[in-house]
Amino acid sequence: MESLDMSSMAASIGVSVAVLRFLLCFVATIPVSFAWRFVPSRLGKHIYSAASGALLSYLSFGFSSNLHFLVPMTIGYASMAIYRPMSGFITFFLGFAYLIGCHVFYMSGDAWKEGGIDSTGALMVLTLKVISCSINYNDGMLKEEGLREAQKKNRLVRMPSLIEYFGYCLCCGSHFAGPVFEMKDYLEWTEEKGIWAVTSGKGKRPSPYGATLRAILQAGICMALYLYLVPQFPLTRFTEPVYHEWGFWRRFGYQYMAGFTARWKYYFIWSISEASIIISGLGFSGWTDENTQTKAKWDRAKNVDILGVELAKSAVQIPLCGTYKSALGSVTVSNVYERIVKPGKKAGFFQLLATQTVSAVWHGLYPGYIIFFVQSALMIDGSKAIYRWQQAMPPKMAMLRSVMVFINFLYTVLVLNYSSVGFMVLSLHETLVAYKSVYFIGTVVPIAVILLSYLVPVKPVRPKTRKEE
Repeated sequence: MESLDMSSMAASIGVSVAVLRFLLCFVATIPVSFAWRFVPSRLGKHIYSAASGALLSYLSFGFSSNLHFLVPMTIGYASMAIYRPMSGFITFFLGFAYLIGCHVFYMSGDAWKEGGIDSTGALMVLTLKVISCSINYNDGMLKEEGLREAQKKNRLVRMPSLIEYFGYCLCCGSHFAGPVFEMKDYLEWTEEKGIWAVTSGKGKRPSPYGATLRAILQAGICMALYLYLVPQFPLTRFTEPVYHEWGFWRRFGYQYMAGFTARWKYYFIWSISEASIIISGLGFSGWTDENTQTKAKWDRAKNVDILGVELAKSAVQIPLCGTYKSALGSVTVSNVYERIVKPGKKAGFFQLLATQTVSAVWHGLYPGYIIFFVQSALMIDGSKAIYRWQQAMPPKMAMLRSVMVFINFLYTVLVLNYSSVGFMVLSLHETLVAYKSVYFIGTVVPIAVILLSYLVPVKPVRPKTRKEE
């Protein structure tokens, strides 16, 4: 009877029983994270974080999921214990190797595309966590003078205990879909230190309920919109004869709507995760006014800025509003992008491409992922060129500047949704068929803009203006 009920529930919302089971466990992270607030003692909180995360993983994916999670966790902890100077390097490469092996073995991308689910999504988040912890412990033995501000803030001077490490890795509020936060933040949150410290007469505990409700309502809207749109824009349409009978603009419009539709599924997932982090208290990031302490900020839990992505004036803004802020921000950006830039030098296209390649491999070894992230590197670099031209215009050409802003917006919308097709369909054949149907416009335009930027160079933008970008 229970199986029958699950089947009918799954059919009513158009998902498989496995996906429904995952969604129920995923939504359950909200009350489970709320209960964390009432667990006595630091040790109890660490045990609760680890046990609740492991239990929800078991209910979602089965017993084997926790065995998979143990592998990168063991790699990370062993590397910190045995060879601290290279712990970050060892964890990065061995952790990624195991993740890639699981992607290949389970063909996770095909399973997700066909409506299935497996533990590799959670394993992706966990891999970033163990890498982040190992790198921060590695940084803890370096002199502060040569470190960047983020390294100084997150470095670990002492090695976390095993129960602290397990609690950090499996904390259910972020275990399934991020965001990836730092070990130091987790410890301070658990121990009520740093911004979580409440001193009698000098501070107060912020209320998370309003922000949690907002995140839950946002999740509901995102899911409703996705369920409404997805039957109208199936991905299978790209290889159907009817699609190729359409004119260019209709095909191009369909690609835009397919990309637009797919993003709302991820917005739903990230919003639920955001609610879990907020209700636990970990999402607290300070007060708008430290003196009055009247309005709390919950930016630490913010996985995605939906309007920031959909209305981005420049492609450069998208990584700051989307997945980089959630899963990739902690590791891929700060630990790949910034660390491969030589001190005193500016990051260029090579560093951007290297970061995007790591991001693609993190998702899986599908051609669609590789193409999407290479495309996004071209998209961002082209958008930077348009922005430089815009800023090089004198103030008296305000109207033309506004036109350039609008052109950058259209460019971003065009290339983002064109590129997203690869991320959705995954196979090389389907990706190329979809791209060819619109004459590879989303590839040709960025390359043309980048080449034109060498022919029409501009003076370097002032630091203040660059910051605004």
